[in-house]
Amino acid sequence: KGELRIQSLTFDDAGMYQCIAENMHGIIYANAELKIVASPPTFELNPMKKKILAAKGGRVIIECKPKAAPKPKFSWSKGTELLVNGSRIRIWDDGSLEIINVTKLDEGRYTCFAENNRGKANSTGVLEMTEATRITLAPLNVDVTVGENATMQCIASHDPTLDLTFIWSLNGFVIDFEKEHEHYERNVMV
Repeated sequence: KGELRIQSLTFDDAGMYQCIAENMHGIIYANAELKIVASPPTFELNPMKKKILAAKGGRVIIECKPKAAPKPKFSWSKGTELLVNGSRIRIWDDGSLEIINVTKLDEGRYTCFAENNRGKANSTGVLEMTEATRITLAPLNVDVTVGENATMQCIASHDPTLDLTFIWSLNGFVIDFEKEHEHYERNVMV
């Protein structure tokens, strides 16, 4: 196929490579530079979020994305406790930590550790639980005569520390109340 494969790269493999193809009609050349990238893990460009919010009973993914070459091995701790994969907790191959069925006991300081053959680094964030947002009064089906007005309600409960926004859509398309103000009207009840 004309391929060159290099197994278990070392810094000595770096340099300019040249492929030469020839037949009875002539010869052609193509050049390419091979750079060897190697660096210890660092969170300088992409630190972990300092505050992570998770809804009670929901699912949260805490990302851990350091720059590193080769790809690092990941481990996680909550406070001083080392975390392992279980029924509610999973460490993904990309370093992310997933927690399902979040409870108050899951709140705390989470640290991601990344290590490769060049070094190691870690980054920490705090997980806080919020009350899940729930629709307490959903819109009901309405039969209306053409030309009349129709009113639909939607009421939700939510964590008081968070803002709540209602978004209405028609057949999967979000309604733009500013552009369609002559047809749709939004009434917000506090």
